[in-house]
Amino acid sequence: MNLTGAEWAALGLSLKVSFWAVLISLPFAIAMAWLLARRDFPGKSLLSALVHLPLVLPPVVTGYLLLLTFGKTGAVGAWLNEIGIVLAFRWTGAALAAAIMGFPLMVRAIRLAIESVDPKLEEAAETLGAGRTARFTRITLPLIAPGILAGVVLGFAKAMGEFGATITFVANIPGETQTLPSAIYAFLQVPGGEEGAIRLTLLAVAVAIGAVLISEWLARRVSRGIGRT
Repeated sequence: MNLTGAEWAALGLSLKVSFWAVLISLPFAIAMAWLLARRDFPGKSLLSALVHLPLVLPPVVTGYLLLLTFGKTGAVGAWLNEIGIVLAFRWTGAALAAAIMGFPLMVRAIRLAIESVDPKLEEAAETLGAGRTARFTRITLPLIAPGILAGVVLGFAKAMGEFGATITFVANIPGETQTLPSAIYAFLQVPGGEEGAIRLTLLAVAVAIGAVLISEWLARRVSRGIGRT
């Protein structure tokens, strides 16, 4: 498959955006999943609904809300602009949009993994003197590692395919914010662009399948490591 320089740039930007989206959102996803799985508190249902809101909102609405909040004149964007951080119409904004769209999928996968861990294991560790951090890092974290991997893959795949929120928040600027979906959209807007769109579509499918296969392989290795198989 012979890709043009612009197509390689779109692929590279998609991988960079997806990598940073997952890396930034993973710690928050683990913390949120643990909170929703292990704690009962007033407003828990509302918090869960807010976390999952990007799954049901039209992506364009999410992108517009990001623009209102993190644009140069937005409530948060104006403050960030004063300290030299600009997200709108930059690849960093694309990473933020991808992170928010993939966050509910990561939380859901990790929360299911945490809920599958028997709390009696953590209680037994507590009776032996293990603190909260030790119980989480030595008991819970190894057991939920496959769930974390599943969440990472889901978040990465969602980030690779994110389009609506991204193009609304950061537009479609070649070399700066044009990811694979944006490049495919651009090809389809011009006569004779079908060939390029097909090339990038096949490339996106190959990357997604590769990510899932790697995830399955890692999950099996982790499961063997903790004695589940």
